[in-house]
Amino acid sequence: MAGDRAQALRAAAVTVAQILDAGGDADDLLRQAVAAVQAQVPGYDWVGISFVDAGALLLGPWAGEERGPDAPPPLRVPIRFQGTKVAELGVDGPAPGDDERVALEYLAGLVAAHCLVGWDTGGVPWEAL
Repeated sequence: MAGDRAQALRAAAVTVAQILDAGGDADDLLRQAVAAVQAQVPGYDWVGISFVDAGALLLGPWAGEERGPDAPPPLRVPIRFQGTKVAELGVDGPAPGDDERVALEYLAGLVAAHCLVGWDTGGVPWEAL
């Protein structure tokens, strides 16, 4: 089953890349991305992105079943931009195998540039980053 999820994640990554390539508002793109992953990967009851903001993680877009206050923490995969953690991809589902973890890390890399909440570019235009 883990191999099936890894394969579904790779297919979801293709969908996410197409969503991101279409362009648009980062919030809308990320909402579409988490919805696509949650819909395409069997066993993922919830998928979300939490942004690093002032040193804390703040839940952003998510899809799936609402998580209750007593729900176990989701699997968290760091989302890094230029080596700095800017967000986390969270998923509720079975423990991932190695192939699935690699696919989740790849997916996290795809969305990284869209997760720059509150980033100070130091005067460098976004296009140059």
